[in-house]
Amino acid sequence: MQAVNTSLAVETIADFDAVYHSYQQAVYANIFKMVRHPQSAEDILQEVFLSLWKNKDKVTADRVAGWLFVVSYNKAATYLRHRLKLSLVRLDDPAHIENIATDDASPDTLYQAQLSLIEDALQHLPARKKEAFHLHYFEGRSYEEIASLLGISIGSVKDYIKQAGIFIRKYTNRNYDAAITATISLLLLCTSVPA
Repeated sequence: MQAVNTSLAVETIADFDAVYHSYQQAVYANIFKMVRHPQSAEDILQEVFLSLWKNKDKVTADRVAGWLFVVSYNKAATYLRHRLKLSLVRLDDPAHIENIATDDASPDTLYQAQLSLIEDALQHLPARKKEAFHLHYFEGRSYEEIASLLGISIGSVKDYIKQAGIFIRKYTNRNYDAAITATISLLLLCTSVPA
C-alpha cells in the first residue's frame, strides 16, 4: 500500500513561492481558456493563489495541483456567471439587436445583445428543457441538483441541456446576423458548470 503524503503544501512563504512558480502558468492558462480576457484572467489567478494562502493549513502537498485547478475553474465560472447576470437585459426589439452588431458597439453592449439572443431562443424551448438549461447555466446548478429539483434522471438532465444548447445555436444562427451570433457557442461553453 502506497503512503499518502499528508504534509501541507504551503507552510512558509518559500513554500508558497515554490507552488506559485510551479503552477501559475498552467492555472492562468486554465482560467484564460474560460474567460478570454487577459486582465480578468490575471485577477482571477491572484484570487486563486490568495485563496491558497488563506487555506494553506488545509491543502496537502499531494492535492495542491487538483485544488488549484478546481478553485481556478470555480472562480472563472463564478466570474462568467456574474458577468452574465450583470449583463442580462431583455432587448425588446430584435431589429435593435441586429443594429448593435453593425454599430461600433462596446464589448459589453455586444455581450448584452448576445445574452438577449440566448434568452429569446430559450422562449422557444419546451418548459422542461428551458428550466434545466436555466438552472445549469444561469444558476450554476449541477446535474444532480437539477435532477432532484425536476424529479428526472441525471441522464435526462444532460440530454435536455445538450439539446437546448444545440437548439439555441441553431436558432440564433438562423434568425440573427452572424456578426452577433459568432460567440454564442463560446458563451455557452464558458458558462457551463461542472457536472
